[in-house]
Amino acid sequence: MTIRVLLVDDQPLLRTGFRLILEAEPDLTVVGQAGDGKDAMEQTRALLPDVVLMDIRMPGVDGIEATRRIVREAAPSAHVPKVLVLTTFDLDEYIVEALRSGASGFLLKDVPPDELVQAIRVVAAGDAIVAPSVTRRLLDRFAARLPSAYEQAAPARLDRLTERELEVLRLIAKGMSNAEIAAKLVVSETTVKTHVGNVLTKLGLRDRVQAVVLAYETGLITPGALS
Repeated sequence: MTIRVLLVDDQPLLRTGFRLILEAEPDLTVVGQAGDGKDAMEQTRALLPDVVLMDIRMPGVDGIEATRRIVREAAPSAHVPKVLVLTTFDLDEYIVEALRSGASGFLLKDVPPDELVQAIRVVAAGDAIVAPSVTRRLLDRFAARLPSAYEQAAPARLDRLTERELEVLRLIAKGMSNAEIAAKLVVSETTVKTHVGNVLTKLGLRDRVQAVVLAYETGLITPGALS
């Protein structure tokens, strides 16, 4: 299987560097490049990439809005592109909005080539590339700026979960892997995978990254709550 990638960044030199890295891999091919969000949306419709590598800060339509529209437009169809957002981390507090908008995770712009390649493969396979622990650090930093869009809906949403599923959600939000959750709860890893799947389905979430974001938004987890 060849993974089709669309590169989106307003810096041509950076796009060229990414393209050289990706096309050196036998299972990756760059099907197009875009310099802003508007062009990214148009090329996504035309080229149907598997993964969109999306910058945040671009002229015109930025990466957040482009991500939101790409995911929303593709949702009813059989082909849903995965979006990996590029960030400088220290500057892009709006990455939280990108994750909420449907991005499958984020990468630092200075990501090592092997990590970039692996990230694209993981996301294309349907998983989230951002480790929950990394997302937690980001949310701890910017939690005060999170809008309270889910304040009223939060109790009703969480009421859909059983006590065990709620416990699993807390552990996901604390950055634990399935193996770590299994050890803590003294259950099998297969059982944990079932619980995680149930949590995502009941809450209408795409992946573990969005589960972490929701845990913050609903107040289930608060900044710095590691215990």
